[in-house]
Amino acid sequence: MTIYKNLEAQFEKLFRHLKVGSFKTRERYAKAFKRFMVFLSEEYHLQKLSNISEKHILSYLEYMQKKGLAASTVKTELAAIRFFHDNMPYTRNELPSNKQLQLAKRTFGGVDRTWTNREFNIMVGIAIENNHNDFASIMTLARYAGLRLEECFRIDTNDARKALEEGRLYVKGKGGLTRYVPINESISVILRNTLRTTPIGQKLFVRPSDKTHLAMKRLQCFIAYHRKSFTDRRITFHGLRHTYAHEQYDKFIQHGYSDYKARKLVSELLGHHRDDVTRIYLASGDDDV
Repeated sequence: MTIYKNLEAQFEKLFRHLKVGSFKTRERYAKAFKRFMVFLSEEYHLQKLSNISEKHILSYLEYMQKKGLAASTVKTELAAIRFFHDNMPYTRNELPSNKQLQLAKRTFGGVDRTWTNREFNIMVGIAIENNHNDFASIMTLARYAGLRLEECFRIDTNDARKALEEGRLYVKGKGGLTRYVPINESISVILRNTLRTTPIGQKLFVRPSDKTHLAMKRLQCFIAYHRKSFTDRRITFHGLRHTYAHEQYDKFIQHGYSDYKARKLVSELLGHHRDDVTRIYLASGDDDV
């Protein structure tokens, strides 16, 4: 503990005089850097922050990977370390870049199922161009609320109205499990627009004469066909749920939650309440859980 207090005193002196970057950035990076200092004090008994070197970064990277942290979270943690290291006087060592650490890819193993913002925006644009506003809406629900495909198709007018009133969507999930998911403005706009054209009591994305399983299959085939025009990756509808899980986890970590607590909150949002399944999402594995 004495070693950490020593490092903390050095950091506070640096932080007080630092004016680079926005206040929010400095505060967010400070939390990340303090997590690194705990690691340094416990694993290396490091006495001076100016002595941080490549071996410390490599060791911390391995530690974060073993904890199952999302790739984007790892990059944020490393960015925080470099931010303060670059602003320290009299540092002895140059820290490796993400490229040198082979962090160009967004995951550390397996297949990356998450969608990039570019991929999402292009696919939504293609859907709208092809007069499939319903497909664009459903993909947005998965992207920003983490819904499974069948969960999107279960939403009816009553669910939509309640969601707009309460700011959260009641979701009927697998195995009869239910949950509430916060909705953002993008989802609110979709629900309002869809309600205008959907008769009371009906599902938002299934026509009365249609079968739900066929409607779902059409959307999956649409994605499979059009993804070839702008990406080499095998992105699927379920990958949007992976994207949601990653981003929610990162948000919780940046708000100061522990790794375990962040995973637990994500598992509740996803509706399965199982840590092992959450780890699959955060590792961007193949499983369509």
